[in-house]
Amino acid sequence: MAKTTRDEDKTQGWISPSALEALLRVMEQHDVVELEQVHGTGATRARLTLRRGGHAGQLVTHVHSPATTAVAHAAAASAVPAPAAAPAVAKDEDGVVYVSSPLVGTFYRAPSPDAPSFVEVGQAIRQGQRLCIVEAMKLMNEIESDLEGTIVEILVENGKPVEYGQKLFKVKKK
Repeated sequence: MAKTTRDEDKTQGWISPSALEALLRVMEQHDVVELEQVHGTGATRARLTLRRGGHAGQLVTHVHSPATTAVAHAAAASAVPAPAAAPAVAKDEDGVVYVSSPLVGTFYRAPSPDAPSFVEVGQAIRQGQRLCIVEAMKLMNEIESDLEGTIVEILVENGKPVEYGQKLFKVKKK
């Protein structure tokens, strides 16, 4: 067995496999593309960078501490595929569906404060039409309809935070 120095002892085991898996779950739940965690300072500093790629299930890890390489590769192998970017549509009543938020963020009905709303109650919508924006980490994510119908109710107030899966619009399906 190789002898480790006192500095190496400080960096070994700073992140457990369960803590790494928890970070991966948080990234997936909140649609985070890149996460960096730093532990220690100076010669004992270890940095872990987790980055989700453009392909479903792709996870790139950069571990800047030899002691944590095996942990990162084990957790990356068990990573869950990235969630779909399309908003979820939940069926409730006959012909009525709900458009839900695909991510956590802030809900905006219009592209800017002085612009008209993307949609209004009673308005017919088509597939691919912009319904709103959900801002997440300074990124404006345009939410588009994946169905045709009529807006029955807007369930979130402009400028309010939304959760993943929260219902945004009640739509009478065409």
